[in-house]
Amino acid sequence: MSTKTNETDEPVLRDTRPPRGEDRAQYGVCAFLALLGTAVVVDGLGIPHLTSGIDPVGPRAVPLALGVALVIVAVLYAVDVARGGRGEPESGEDVDLTQGGDWRTVALLTGAFVVNAVLIERLGWVISGALLFWGSAFALGNRHHLRNLAIAAALSLGTFYAFAIGLGVNLPAGVLQGIL
Repeated sequence: MSTKTNETDEPVLRDTRPPRGEDRAQYGVCAFLALLGTAVVVDGLGIPHLTSGIDPVGPRAVPLALGVALVIVAVLYAVDVARGGRGEPESGEDVDLTQGGDWRTVALLTGAFVVNAVLIERLGWVISGALLFWGSAFALGNRHHLRNLAIAAALSLGTFYAFAIGLGVNLPAGVLQGIL
């Protein structure tokens, strides 16, 4: 509600809220979320209940928890829609829609990903990942080349050890085999 004044300087209350009314299309989103959650729960129940000393929960817990969470969100969303809840319309971005796409940036990013895919086995993740991170920063317009290269090397080395130590997943070491 907002307060405005008329010619007699008396406050006039105006309703600035969006008009109330049912948006039945939102019930489709609720139904989709409920069906997806039900499918995840049913699929999760098909996973055998295997536990071990290092994994007392087993592989069923995450799909069941996510499926139940999806169904709960669907129900809460349906209740919100029934009570007249609406999302705010998108206000847009500060983008000139009359301009075309930036195909140079898309091509440079694609090139960085292709170079990474081609070189990851030969050079290893640390080098190819550093090239990927540096190439992505370059494609997105950052021109501090040496700083970006140092950050890219730190990121790729950090992710290499995070995967190896934290997750137990060995990324390819490539030419740095035995050094890392």
